[in-house]
Amino acid sequence: MAIRSGVYIVPTNEWYIERTVWLIAGVVLLASTVMALLVSRLWILGVTATGLVSINVALTGFCPIGSVLRFFGFPPMLGAKAITRSKLYFMQIDKWYLERRIYLFVGINISTASVLVLFFSPWVTLFTLFVGGAMVWFAATGFCVMANGLYWLGAEPRLNPESLPSGGCVECPKSGECLGGHAILAPGGNALVMTPAGISSIEPTYSLPVLSVRGN
Repeated sequence: MAIRSGVYIVPTNEWYIERTVWLIAGVVLLASTVMALLVSRLWILGVTATGLVSINVALTGFCPIGSVLRFFGFPPMLGAKAITRSKLYFMQIDKWYLERRIYLFVGINISTASVLVLFFSPWVTLFTLFVGGAMVWFAATGFCVMANGLYWLGAEPRLNPESLPSGGCVECPKSGECLGGHAILAPGGNALVMTPAGISSIEPTYSLPVLSVRGN
């Protein structure tokens, strides 16, 4: 992964499945943590369950909450292309892209924190409160601290692929996941080639009529 700069923000123009799942998970984390502090520490098991579900989504793609949301008509943005007969929701797990890593890292972190709350100290609830609030904020604004950390480290995003330099790829102009070796059309008419060493400029090797034929 190559280090990059900028800010990664997921789309917030509609309530698709993944965004709604983050909102529900954040609310569950906040509610479970508050109940653990005010009623019984066992309520933190709600955080444990949320963490285990998140890990399961990252590893298998299956999300029970996403499946319920799909039943009610919420559109998927990261859903697997193959739809099962029961129309259950499965997230894409063909590659460890940025959003999939979020599910895994969040799941591990909050599951570990919930165990520490049960057997070590209630002060760890400060972490679960932070994560819950961050997830609600993520769903509301599209901005997530962890997502941007992964983005800066070079993780490939799929909910906002236009932020990547491959967005103008000549050989696959509609692909948001093309990351290597293809030419990018530069404003001056030349083409830029993405290589591990950086971006290099070359003379265009195609003509407009050729592109017109491919477009038809």
